[in-house]
Amino acid sequence: MTKILAITNQKGGVGKTTTTVNLAASLAAAQQRVLLIDLDPQGNATMGSGIDKRDVQASVYDVLLGSKTIAEARMRSEAGKYDLLPANRELAGAEIELVDLPHREARLRDALHGVAVEYDYVLIDCPPALNLLTLNGLCAARSVMIPMQCEYYALEGLSDLVNTIRKVRANLNPELEIEGLLRTMFDPRNMLAQQVSDQLQEHFGSKVYRTVIPRNVRLAEAPSYGVPVLYHDKLSKGTQAYLALAGELLNNAAQSAATA
Repeated sequence: MTKILAITNQKGGVGKTTTTVNLAASLAAAQQRVLLIDLDPQGNATMGSGIDKRDVQASVYDVLLGSKTIAEARMRSEAGKYDLLPANRELAGAEIELVDLPHREARLRDALHGVAVEYDYVLIDCPPALNLLTLNGLCAARSVMIPMQCEYYALEGLSDLVNTIRKVRANLNPELEIEGLLRTMFDPRNMLAQQVSDQLQEHFGSKVYRTVIPRNVRLAEAPSYGVPVLYHDKLSKGTQAYLALAGELLNNAAQSAATA
């Protein structure tokens, strides 16, 4: 069964796109069939996948408005070895155009029908806002990964996001659940980061991934080369962390299947 995972946090700069791109590449390296959907008008996941957003002929914008299917708009990321539904600045106007369309929150979910079965994982990179684009991502997904830095303000934002997920589950997508919280840009020498990490584990328990993504120069460099960090420096700490995260997801999926 295809796992459709929205990667979201309304706070910017927490590593959503970095996580989406590098998790996609790590899962693909583990022989998984992966589709990455870029739902952010900035198109950073598209660029980080080695595809110039300025050269994209069809994008997620066309899919949401119904002029293209995912099969028509998707591209192959040779840099990451996965399929990509790209985004560019056109997507910024989609919210206004979606308002008057029927089932506006479910456009992406409807578009995924029929094509999702071709993949083991569909990863959705949501924009850093709780808007109609993010709502489409949450309605299409079966679970949510929340990347977050271990700092004070992150805890406040997490409360708002959890409430939003509850409302979406109650009103639009009863299957939606929190897959897990991912600690990103983690510096173990920072006492506050350690304290926040401990609080997360105390409150969310097994929902906090064991894998921790460290601060890493190679992770920051990789997007400028248009490749996931795995193909920029396979021995870096960032690469090893995302490979471990992919392994943790695969192990969790195997355990769930065994107990089902």
